[in-house]
Amino acid sequence: MTLYVYAITQSSHPLDLEGLTGVGEDGSSVRTVCADSLCAVVSEAPEDIGMTRPDIEAHHAVQERLWDQGATLPLSFGFVAENDDAVRAVLEERAEQFTERLEELTDRVEFNVKGLEEEEAALRRIVDESERIRQLNDATRDGGGTYEDRLELGRLLNDEVLARQAALAESVLAALRPHAYAEHLAEPSQQYFLSASFLVDREKAEEFTRAAEEGTEELPEGVEIRVRGPLPPYSFA
Repeated sequence: MTLYVYAITQSSHPLDLEGLTGVGEDGSSVRTVCADSLCAVVSEAPEDIGMTRPDIEAHHAVQERLWDQGATLPLSFGFVAENDDAVRAVLEERAEQFTERLEELTDRVEFNVKGLEEEEAALRRIVDESERIRQLNDATRDGGGTYEDRLELGRLLNDEVLARQAALAESVLAALRPHAYAEHLAEPSQQYFLSASFLVDREKAEEFTRAAEEGTEELPEGVEIRVRGPLPPYSFA
């Protein structure tokens, strides 16, 4: 029987699964497969696993129940195993690695931090503060200026936006790092100049949130820092 796997825990975890149903239209019961000191939380896998809202909600409901009770290694949506024996084999083969990671995540939570900046506000600041960019902007307004002027303006604006956003990201990170145990950084994107996940001691969650609020009070107009958490430590599992 193919199994859908939600998470890995230590066998000492309370593993209160009462009332939970798994992914799939029929929602089979959730149970454990254990090997020595580790357990995997599983249910019967449906024939077709789709990224439907009910299935995603069922997936997260199991993980959040487990996380509320103790440290877990949450698996990404859609992870399946051939049968109980296949699950036990992985638990036994990687027991040391899983145990070390569970110990690292014990009494810790995750916070996601994203930085956004309104493009118009950013460009307006740059034009106001850079004489050369302001000159080129004036020269090329309403289709004026040369091709070289427009090329230089585009290059200078792009370089300045990237440099300023990198500095903004570093200032936010500097404010948060002293309150976190570990971090994962993603590459900046067109949407987010900062995308980071922090692993934080549960007892320091309020301290981390307060540092995030205080660290963003003096950010420029149009800059927004979004903080989500505390969450299960998906990024560190």
